[in-house]
Amino acid sequence: QAASPLHPVAVQCQEAQMVVTVHRDLFGTGRLVRAADLTLGPAACQAAGATESTVTFAAGLHECGSVLQMTPDSLIYKTSLSYKPTPTGNLVIVRTSPAVVPIECHYPRRNNVSSNAIRPTWAPFRSTLSSEEKLAFSLRLMNDDWSAERLSNGFQLGESLHFQADVNAENHVPLRLFVDKCVATLTPDKNSSPRYALIDLSGCLVDGRSDDTTSVFLSPRPRQETLQFVVDVFKFARDDRNLIYITCHLKVSPVEQPPNSLNKACFFNKASSLWVPVEGTGDICSCCETGHCHLQG
Repeated sequence: QAASPLHPVAVQCQEAQMVVTVHRDLFGTGRLVRAADLTLGPAACQAAGATESTVTFAAGLHECGSVLQMTPDSLIYKTSLSYKPTPTGNLVIVRTSPAVVPIECHYPRRNNVSSNAIRPTWAPFRSTLSSEEKLAFSLRLMNDDWSAERLSNGFQLGESLHFQADVNAENHVPLRLFVDKCVATLTPDKNSSPRYALIDLSGCLVDGRSDDTTSVFLSPRPRQETLQFVVDVFKFARDDRNLIYITCHLKVSPVEQPPNSLNKACFFNKASSLWVPVEGTGDICSCCETGHCHLQG
């Protein structure tokens, strides 16, 4: 509602700020108040603009010392408009009284606070919050030079499988991706038999431990949310089926958390005959040899 002598203070509660319009005939007496004598909030914010008849304040919901109160259904931002007259002309007397006008802006907690129809880019707050709780994992077969996803899933024995695991961590703190385990089966059921573990023991590329393989994790990573590994092509013995299913379990940990025996990417280095981590200290890979991986302490 526009500020007028009948409604000398009007408040507009916008999405991120409140706009307070004050009619300069604040008391309806015909005597206009000075803009400099009006302030907003405990922080005494000054007016954003003034005309011959009105004074306007524009402040963010958290600015000028406003106080937030929460109820089960509402967010309430509280502040006040203060009028403190200062002497003019005759410096001994003033002709108006000070005043304080309480101001509140109420917003529903369970719905969008935007009053603007912004489509198609506007996403409701609730669905935005929901999407931020999820991570998008992917596992792809790549070309030999890692430049693009491989178009064919047909291989010959003697070739190599180039796997790239990724996670989209756009709305999260920086994350480091790990491949916890990978198992090969002849059916989509990862628990079916026969089955062969490529990665096991919380990130040990056990396929590379065999004498006749060169399977490794690539180190260093291209980025923390990506992990690449190469596995020699194989088939199940005494089975003529030529379709193999590979199921992997991916997980993440915060980048700031050092890798450990449960969050690691370890491969067997044939030259040194040692298990080597993509990052972290070598001791986190020792359990790849013993077969008992758990956190110490």
